[in-house]
Amino acid sequence: MAVKNGQTRVRTADERRSEIQATAQEMGIDDAFIDTLVDAFYSKIRDHSVLGPIFNEKIGEKWDVHLARMKDFWASVALNAGRYSGRPVPKHAALTNVEPHHFQIWLGLFYETLKETASSPQTVSYFMVRAERIADSLKLAMFGLPGLPLERPGAPPQQD
Repeated sequence: MAVKNGQTRVRTADERRSEIQATAQEMGIDDAFIDTLVDAFYSKIRDHSVLGPIFNEKIGEKWDVHLARMKDFWASVALNAGRYSGRPVPKHAALTNVEPHHFQIWLGLFYETLKETASSPQTVSYFMVRAERIADSLKLAMFGLPGLPLERPGAPPQQD
């Protein structure tokens, strides 16, 4: 359902996808922009003193595979392209060397990269809303709600 001009209407999946893609296109978001964004962002990640070792340990020599997967992921998020079919929560939940504050660093680098690569503040905002939702979702899956214990596979039990 969508509300437009005070009226509620039901949209098909194809109509919704077309509307998302038209909005993105108006902001200059296309596969070429996503390629630039992902390449620039992960270059920053690889060089970062805190996040670089975490990513490099997990990805190793398979950066080309990871970057292609992330381009499909962000095309699916930003353009509703439907090219990503992975399961990010289990992959991230298995990482025992990631801490909640790493997500703020990740978001900061993503924001910095967007400001350097995006053609407009609207594009930055469009991606950041989605990136923050993704980060919050992964943090919740990995660490639970603040104040509630969560057992993580491979992690030592939490102390009170």
